[in-house]
Amino acid sequence: MTSALFIIPLWLDLTAVAVGAIQGAMFAARLTERRIDLLGVALIGVIVGLGGGLMRDLLLNQLPAAMASNWYLPVGTAAALLGMLLLRVFARLNGLIIALDAVTIGLFGAIGTSKALAYGVPVVPAVFVGVLSAVGGSILRDVALNLPIALMHVGSLYAVAATVGTTLLVVLVAMGTPIIAAATACVVVTTLIRLGSVRYGWSLPEQRALGSWKVWRRA
Repeated sequence: MTSALFIIPLWLDLTAVAVGAIQGAMFAARLTERRIDLLGVALIGVIVGLGGGLMRDLLLNQLPAAMASNWYLPVGTAAALLGMLLLRVFARLNGLIIALDAVTIGLFGAIGTSKALAYGVPVVPAVFVGVLSAVGGSILRDVALNLPIALMHVGSLYAVAATVGTTLLVVLVAMGTPIIAAATACVVVTTLIRLGSVRYGWSLPEQRALGSWKVWRRA
């Protein structure tokens, strides 16, 4: 199955990159025990802002978007430094940052999945590409900082939200829905699930809880 490519304006893509970079820089700046310098904070911010897109394009054997324009790296770096320098200000706007981050996850997921479909990737790998686009930056952040990958711990629904949204996109496209409408639905659903997980504490069951349930069943 192939589809048209979901394209967003450059300014919106750069805004998503900037939000990711600010989040990454704020995360790194809070790790005071690691004594990360300015360059380190900037690198972490750029990794979070651009990581998902880089992984997406490498999987699709395409020139990364960040390497095809002069805007991505400067915007990511500037946003990362801004996030560090204005840490207290952005901390007060944490709710807004979380909301923008949720929308960003949906956008990256929709772009990644639709791009994979447009290049003829089957639906299941296309969903994988979309999810990796959405959460790849946070994975690379944790690897770079030598931290446990946050996505693998209870309480994080980044990947779940992206999976539901991108799956909805491929289902709608298969039903003949225009790519813009399908991608919009992907962004909305992903955003709502992510915000719901933050607001209501939604999470997947913990592995130990499942293990205890199995033991109880056998008793």
